[in-house]
Amino acid sequence: MERDIFNRLSKLYSAVLCDALDRIGHREQGLSHKIRPLYPEAHVIGTARTLCSMKKEGFPEHPYEKELEALDLVRPGDVIVVATGNDMSSGIWGELLSTAARARGAQGVVIDGLTRDAARIIQKQFPVFARGITPYDSLGRSEVISYDIPIDCGGVTVNPRDIIFGDYDGIIAIPHAMAEKVLCMAEEKASRELVVDSEFKRGRKVAEVFAEHGVL
Repeated sequence: MERDIFNRLSKLYSAVLCDALDRIGHREQGLSHKIRPLYPEAHVIGTARTLCSMKKEGFPEHPYEKELEALDLVRPGDVIVVATGNDMSSGIWGELLSTAARARGAQGVVIDGLTRDAARIIQKQFPVFARGITPYDSLGRSEVISYDIPIDCGGVTVNPRDIIFGDYDGIIAIPHAMAEKVLCMAEEKASRELVVDSEFKRGRKVAEVFAEHGVL
């Protein structure tokens, strides 16, 4: 089922998914606009593997313990989604974690905090969405304290296995139970948008076309 969902999502875009969610009353499923892709072509589709990190000073006895546990549980098709509680003290993600995540089949990473090693991640074309970039390591500054739990990332509640879609416009979290309904509505609107695009190319009046098709 998920493979079919991912294939269908690959033909869509975040704006039309937001429109579908709007129509069924879920008007706040887009993560904060401050979370941006490291490179314009970054595109991610998959199921959420959630991590919760927080600011925590001092060096732990077992560095990165929960983070490493979570990464070793990553399955093909996962998108790693990290909540930081607005902690901007360090980069919770980096190049080597990107390599490890990709090797386990992760499709990308979404962080409502900072990443580091940005140039190397871009060079490897691993999709990372974050609020910013820093050279600081998380060790002694912040720490993953739990995973596979509901989190608040970028102002949206993300549950494990929710469907994550990210492109240049932003990141959408689709509750797993409504994925099929949202997909059908988004596909229908995307199809109508193609018709409207064709009508505009013919030089028809914008108001006339909108009145006829209800799409803009």
